[in-house]
Formats: sequence, structure tokens, C-alpha cells
Amino acid sequence: MAASDGRSKGGAPLIQLRKVIKTYGEGATAFQALKGIDLDISAGDFVAVMGPSGSGKSTTMNILGCLDVPSGGEFRFKGVHVEKLGRDQRALLRRKYLGFVFQGFNLLARTSALENVELPLLYRGDPKKERREAAMAALDKVGLKDWWDHTPGELSGGQQQRVAIARAIVTNPDVLLADEPTGNLDSERSVEIMELLTDLNKTSNITVLMVTHEPDMAAFARTIIHFKDGLVERIEANHHQGEVVTQ
Repeated sequence: MAASDGRSKGGAPLIQLRKVIKTYGEGATAFQALKGIDLDISAGDFVAVMGPSGSGKSTTMNILGCLDVPSGGEFRFKGVHVEKLGRDQRALLRRKYLGFVFQGFNLLARTSALENVELPLLYRGDPKKERREAAMAALDKVGLKDWWDHTPGELSGGQQQRVAIARAIVTNPDVLLADEPTGNLDSERSVEIMELLTDLNKTSNITVLMVTHEPDMAAFARTIIHFKDGLVERIEANHHQGEVVTQ
């Protein structure tokens, strides 16, 4: 199943899943969370992943984020067989190519917006001057350059999520994985965050993969993938302004 007609460099999709299964436990207590997923995601797409609890969407996102590994099947990222990589190699892939945004923001409470955004670069060992410049540029992209010295407690929920997005993009990732990014926000702030993600997707060509339960938020995506019972139930192409057409 192709999530988009566009292709990444070299002609292949950025992400490919082939017959991916994920089983938790063994024997009689074993639970198969994924039952053979086939999925292509192209570079530059904006994908919303939907489905009820237990449908397999979160398990799939954990695999795509290199936080978990499939029990069987193939997961290729930029042509590399991720399922064959070790823990340290997957961690390097995460740091170099992936950014994460969470529902709960996950900011350090007593730390400034700038210092929160710097964290991935600090872990990477970048020099202080380069960290500061990159973090300020990321805050500027999300409209918070003038709030760099404020702590999370001095920011609104929408501003905190913007800081979290700045932290996710400061490493210039190829893919941004967002888990219910508007789940803790009111309607107005939710729309602002979705407009920001849409702008980043278009202007920075970041591939966005977002889990959401809200159809109004999914309508911002170009591709909507519905999961059910450990399988991809259907894929929809969202051509313009909320008009959803089933492929």
C-alpha cells in the first residue's frame, strides 16, 4: 500500500514496511499486535495515523521511531534494513534522522525554552555556541524567539508544545513523529499547532507522521492511514482542504 505517489531520492519510498508483525509474550499468552503490515511512506508526506485503542497504530509508530523492533518482516528506512540493526545503531538513526513530539510536551520544568531546545544537541556533543545558534533558529521557526529565556511554567500550553516542536526539529530531522500533539490543547491552540506542523512540512520538507484520535486534526494531513485489529484497514488521500477521498 502506498501512502503517497511521491518518492524519496533514488526512487524508493523513505519508509517501507513489508509483512511486519509484532508479537508480545509467548505461548498461550502471546498477543499479536501487528499481523503483517505493508506500508510505504514517501519523503515529504504528512501522514495522520488513526485507529481505536489496540488497533496497532502505536506499535507501528514505535517501530517507525526505532523505539521497538518487529518480531518479523522488514522495516527499511532510506533503504537500510532497520530490523537488522542493533540497539546502538538504532539509537544513532534516531538521533540523526528522527524528531519526536509528545502529547505531554516533556519539557524540563526549571529550564528555559532555549535550554530545552538545546538538549538533543547537548546529548550529541555539539559545541555550546553552535547549540545556542541552532536552538535560537529553531525557536524562531516556531515563533518563540522572544520567549527563549522563559521556563515552561511561564508559557501557555500551546507555547510549550511549540518549544517541544522546536526541540524536535533542532537537529534537522528527516522525519517528525508526533504522538497526539494536540491532545492537551484547546481547539484554538490545536489548530495553531497543526498549522505550524503543516508549515514545517511544506517549507522544511520534513516528513510528518502523527498519531491522532481527532478527525479535525487528521484533516490537516495529506495522507490518513486507518488501523484496525493489527492491520492497515484503509488509506485515504486528503487532496485539498479536508476533502478526503478513499484510495
